[in-house]
Amino acid sequence: QTLALRHIRVLDLSRVLAGPFCTMQLGDAGADVIKVERPGTGDETRKWGPPFTASGESAYFLGVNRNKRSVAVDFATPRGRDIVRALASSADVVVENFLPGKLEKLGLGYADLRKGNERLVYCSLTGFGQTGPYAARGGYDVVVSAIAGLMGITGPQDGAPCKVGVAMTDLATGLFAHGAILTALLHAQRTGQGQYVSTSLLEAQVALLANIGSNYLIGGREGRRWGTAHESIVPYQAFETADGHVVVGCGNDAQFKVFCGIVGRLDLAEDQRFTTNALRVANRNQLIPQLQKECVTVVAPCPIRTVVQLTYGAAAFFSFLFSLAPSGFGKGPPRTGWSCLTEQNCPLGRSTPLPRYSPTRKSSTRT
Repeated sequence: QTLALRHIRVLDLSRVLAGPFCTMQLGDAGADVIKVERPGTGDETRKWGPPFTASGESAYFLGVNRNKRSVAVDFATPRGRDIVRALASSADVVVENFLPGKLEKLGLGYADLRKGNERLVYCSLTGFGQTGPYAARGGYDVVVSAIAGLMGITGPQDGAPCKVGVAMTDLATGLFAHGAILTALLHAQRTGQGQYVSTSLLEAQVALLANIGSNYLIGGREGRRWGTAHESIVPYQAFETADGHVVVGCGNDAQFKVFCGIVGRLDLAEDQRFTTNALRVANRNQLIPQLQKECVTVVAPCPIRTVVQLTYGAAAFFSFLFSLAPSGFGKGPPRTGWSCLTEQNCPLGRSTPLPRYSPTRKSSTRT
């Protein structure tokens, strides 16, 4: 009864990742999400696996489709289109990710569905926008991350471009859409009029270039791959040790001094080549090898628990690099005291752990 969107109904015509991730956030906040899927096959991600649950659902699908109800509708038939119109007539939000113009040809575009429902917020997600030479192309995260520059700045310094480990372009598009929908709902609440909002994988990824994009637009500096290092902050990277890696991120000079004390090299903090971040960036080739040596000789011999206890109280800029299992995924980052997972009731009454959206949200998966 306290969830902010408990009176909002969402008609989810989207599939795969960006759209479903967006509508899942709305469902987590209390919205009644009705997911429309293709008869017989459903959302493509139902088959994206393994792994699958015992009931045959893919972990991928469950990861972005909790808190939804589902109905199979054939858009190609008049009856199917009538069902969509009926559902839209009582909806506050419609989310779709068809190619531009596809739903308009079926009589299911914004202009069609807002008739009799002027408060409707209609959100379109595409790969490359509603207009332009690529508008008719479908959008996949890996393709757009290459076109929009993310892969070009991801990977080892002297190596090949790399895909980010999770589909950040898709996920960011879903989050941008989520924010736009909430803004449009506020507008509808105040004016009684809905809005048409849209975004694309391309637009979202370009926006996420952030300081790298600004560096190019303002300073003409082309982005490049830095591995785990940072173009504008030093030290801010992973260091190899005898039995793994540690990650250091010193965002200011005081943190750098603390870190130098931890590894027993306060002389580096007092060295005139490294006293400010700008100097450390300019002289990283002299500083990093010395820090790398200390990480092997000072950090590696210590038990992980000892190093975490030593560094946690000093500053939150030091961590070991873990995979999911030893990182405590599901139990929360070290010493945070809250869980990253929540149990969800899945189809056929099975309970499955899923990454948590909110530490306080408790509900069931209805898809």
